[in-house]
Amino acid sequence: MRTPSLDCVAMTESSALSGSLLPSSPRDTHAVVVGGGTMGADVAIVLARGGCRVTVVEPQASQCDALHQRVLAGLADLELAHRAQRVNTAPSVREVDWRDARLVVECIPEKLDLKQALFAQLLELAPARTVLTSNSSSFPISAIAQGLPTQQRMLGLHFFMPAHLVPLVEVVLGPQSDHAVAEGLCGFMRGCGSVPVLVRKDKPGFLANRLQHALSREAFAMIDEGVATPEDVDAAVRFGFGFRYLAAGPVMQRDHAGLDVHCAAAATMYPSLSNTAEPSRALRERVQAGRFGMKAGAGFYDWTPETRQTERERYDRLLRQGLQLLASELPPIDKSF
Repeated sequence: MRTPSLDCVAMTESSALSGSLLPSSPRDTHAVVVGGGTMGADVAIVLARGGCRVTVVEPQASQCDALHQRVLAGLADLELAHRAQRVNTAPSVREVDWRDARLVVECIPEKLDLKQALFAQLLELAPARTVLTSNSSSFPISAIAQGLPTQQRMLGLHFFMPAHLVPLVEVVLGPQSDHAVAEGLCGFMRGCGSVPVLVRKDKPGFLANRLQHALSREAFAMIDEGVATPEDVDAAVRFGFGFRYLAAGPVMQRDHAGLDVHCAAAATMYPSLSNTAEPSRALRERVQAGRFGMKAGAGFYDWTPETRQTERERYDRLLRQGLQLLASELPPIDKSF
């Protein structure tokens, strides 16, 4: 079959873009997740939670078994185990039934050339109305979309691990992304029970990770200076201002406390805050020593297989309890089918 010229594809893109607006209800919408690792499985749970029919592209048969088990367990926690039947797998993108696919979420390894090759392939396979998204945390959608006539319907769709327990998802606009398509994707994700935020500029780290790294830079700087231990830094965040963030974010917190109070405190503290452009000594030394965290058996803390498993169970349990606390403020999930 002859591949259409880029000029012809661009004309098709322009005429079909209005058809790329996703429905506000995800029920029975066909979504394709490319990559069946942990993140891909969790994204499939989120989409199936909203009632989507999900095809996960995963070439390794052994990985498919683990994927189905994780999807079933995740949906069972929500009393939606029957929706696991809506999640199926395909060994390659060429073996997906693309005729009614409305959304693609790319969750393959963080290698730019692989992502660019995949989206170039989707140019041939996916219908002109399909919204094409990447879960990449490393590469802006503008870099992945470079040179493609599909840029208007390409967006970042950035989840946070574990994606089915952390409600936030970032919808990231590239310079050529269509704003109406992005707004439609936000509404679609609300229908899946997620809390979408629209990131209007494709900056490194998007929104949440930029905030997270700003905090981490100061935390590790204080560890370097001997102001506090890693344990005390973690406790200060979890049981201090981080505890309050469950109820209100940093902007709302300032209205609670008083902007005059914050402004005066900022004038005192900002000059002494870390603004280094390099990772902290505490991080560099551990990385050089091979102390990469849980996966290496040691990071700031030491990990055995047993303590790692215990910690992950504790972590997931508290996230689930946090979801219960926020249930009244999260988008509702339609459990009627």
